[in-house]
Amino acid sequence: MVERHILICGEIGVGKSTLIRRLLLESTRTLGGFITKRISDGKAAPVYIHPASQPVRERRFGQENLIGTSLGQCFPEVFDTYGVSLLTPQPGELLLMDELGFMESNAEVFCNTVLLALSGNIPVLAAVKKRETRFLSAVKNHPNAEVFEITMQNRDELYKLLLPRIRKWNHSI
Repeated sequence: MVERHILICGEIGVGKSTLIRRLLLESTRTLGGFITKRISDGKAAPVYIHPASQPVRERRFGQENLIGTSLGQCFPEVFDTYGVSLLTPQPGELLLMDELGFMESNAEVFCNTVLLALSGNIPVLAAVKKRETRFLSAVKNHPNAEVFEITMQNRDELYKLLLPRIRKWNHSI
């Protein structure tokens, strides 16, 4: 069994994804999982899901990976199909989930797949929105996961704390 999975939880803009990117620079594992990207800061900004290993210049933005808008419109069928396909871990991978939030709450297959991944032996590094939903509570309270609260004040210390765990994952391939 791999050491407990790492869940980084914090407010919007505090640096969850930045901390994850810094930690991934130290990982020698191949990268699986997903990232989400909001396009613009407009009122109805679309939010897309992409493979975590996909280079930025190769990302596509279409209906097939549109998961919702910043106004709260959500497309659970995209989570349940495309999102689930991104959560099929391979041996030797690190499974990135950036980020888990409220949009997927009605995507039952996706939510179950996330919880199944947390029950597995492939290490998971996830950003988790600081919000309460039944799904996010199940994620944060998963016995194989440990939640680390990130703030503007502790993010550098958190990096130093988590770095040895990432390096340990490197040796458990």
